[in-house]
Amino acid sequence: MRFKKTIVLALIVVFVSLPFVTYAADQKADLTSEQIYEKRMDLYKKVETLTGVTWEYLAAVDTYERGLRRALNNRPKEEGFISIYFNEDEWAGEFNPDKADTNPLSIQMFGGVGLDGDGDGVADRFNDEDVLYTLAHQIEQYGLNEEDFRIALWEKYKRDQSVRIIHGHALVYEKFGQLNLNDHAFPMPLNYNYSYNNTWGDRRGWGGRRIHEGTDIFAGYNVPIRATAYGRVEIKGWNKYGGWRIGIRDLDNIYHYYAHLSGFEKGIEEGSIVAPGDVIGYCGSSGYGKPGTQGKFPPHLHYGMYRDNGRIEWSFDPYPSLKQWERKAYQDRKKKK
Repeated sequence: MRFKKTIVLALIVVFVSLPFVTYAADQKADLTSEQIYEKRMDLYKKVETLTGVTWEYLAAVDTYERGLRRALNNRPKEEGFISIYFNEDEWAGEFNPDKADTNPLSIQMFGGVGLDGDGDGVADRFNDEDVLYTLAHQIEQYGLNEEDFRIALWEKYKRDQSVRIIHGHALVYEKFGQLNLNDHAFPMPLNYNYSYNNTWGDRRGWGGRRIHEGTDIFAGYNVPIRATAYGRVEIKGWNKYGGWRIGIRDLDNIYHYYAHLSGFEKGIEEGSIVAPGDVIGYCGSSGYGKPGTQGKFPPHLHYGMYRDNGRIEWSFDPYPSLKQWERKAYQDRKKKK
């Protein structure tokens, strides 16, 4: 009897000593954004210590998967802090008769990937630490440098675009060294004259019948054009429709398209990491012809937004976002007076 009591007491001590980092959905809802970022970073740092996979890599994959959850209808909203998703077959093993299996040994026997990350003897695909540790284990098998990371991503997603997006996220996190990178900026400074309406979906004739996949913001030549979000420049150069254009991918997996520029800001190149408000180019009227064509329409910025869901990418109306960012910019300016 005394031996049984000793065992029970020992188990209680072990349980209490384990770091309690997994919160129920209702507890998460009571936290501020900053507290959520702190809890998330704690998880990244803990798994980084256990595996050697840097927190930036873990955050990049988690951020990408968070964007997928927003874009895909067949994925539930994450309940914890981590958004990385493993389906039942991946986690427990395709031929495992128990799709809800949480036993690390039987999961391994059936070829599942699920691991116990928090030391409680259970591999739970809804547990933040277990999920993050499982992902880190997948990555570390290929090595810990940048090229190894890209190879691991290819093996996981089998899609070049997914590898590029996640790698870009990691570079953004490496530059800024924090998770709270959700600010946005209106693409033009408020002290310039500009005007715009909701032109998304309008018909376009040049180059064939097509719809207008963006919002036109009319302004004078050489008005500065600014990045609207934290992100990485994916493309820069000439497009026969958009003229001199830049494409930037943000941390929501959204591609921001800036077209008809008169020129680019010095130092902005493919691969550049930008923050909201950084000048990336200047308003113009380039496009609708061979490289250098100008003046076929009044100067304006064509601004488009495209969402990636892990398989395809599609445009959506940027007008509501532009109005929101513009209102925020006016509110911030008013506070400074």
